[in-house]
Amino acid sequence: MEDGTNRKTATAASFGASADEYLSSDTHREGDDLERLASWCDGASRALDVATGAGHTAGALVDAGVPNVVAVDASHSMVVTSVDSFPGVVGVVADAERLPFPPETFDAVTCRIAAHHFPDPKTFVGEVSRVLRPGGVFAFEDNVVPDDDTLGSFLNHVEVARDPTHVEAYRTSTWHRWMENAGFAVEGTEHLVKRIDVRAWLDRIGSLDTEEKVRVRRTLAEAPDTVLDFFDIGFENGAVESFGSPKVLIRAGTSPE
Repeated sequence: MEDGTNRKTATAASFGASADEYLSSDTHREGDDLERLASWCDGASRALDVATGAGHTAGALVDAGVPNVVAVDASHSMVVTSVDSFPGVVGVVADAERLPFPPETFDAVTCRIAAHHFPDPKTFVGEVSRVLRPGGVFAFEDNVVPDDDTLGSFLNHVEVARDPTHVEAYRTSTWHRWMENAGFAVEGTEHLVKRIDVRAWLDRIGSLDTEEKVRVRRTLAEAPDTVLDFFDIGFENGAVESFGSPKVLIRAGTSPE
């Protein structure tokens, strides 16, 4: 528990220091995936965005017509950024694994590209189930790893080397199991690959020094051919320029009364 608490504190501090970078990040501020998650919450009267970051998903929910949107993040700076950047969003500083809301408070809950930072994702899924009303929707997106252990281990290794607050990216089947065990019915699953600009991806972590950036680039560049091919690692003038980041979108629902 203490290790998890320390990790959460470090994660909140790290993201708080990079709030402006995440607000302008193409990976987070745009994409069909963002619109898809918001569209899954169409018709909700009260929605919660967990680990909101700079608030892009919360803002998309407002744009989709949800009249009451609450954005939660463990970082105070991220909450302030989300509220200032997206009118209509109400911000709350809170732990994704201990949501400070009564049962059955929301019609929809979103969480986008954040859960790989959670020390206890199963508890997070249980909390989402608790705060959702019967018939509510859970619109979820995160980085995932393929079923191949070697490929999955490589991706998680690179992610931790780049950002120590990364805990683990899991298989899609693992998320399905956790959701079903928490009482959700998985209603839809979509996979996509986002092209990551390595320079911007590294620069977004303010604590990463030049030597550490070089080390991450070298790990990508010297990967086995199977890894180079699967993640479509791209080079320009001999230097690693980009790679493909696998993600999953899952729509899950709570049972109606």
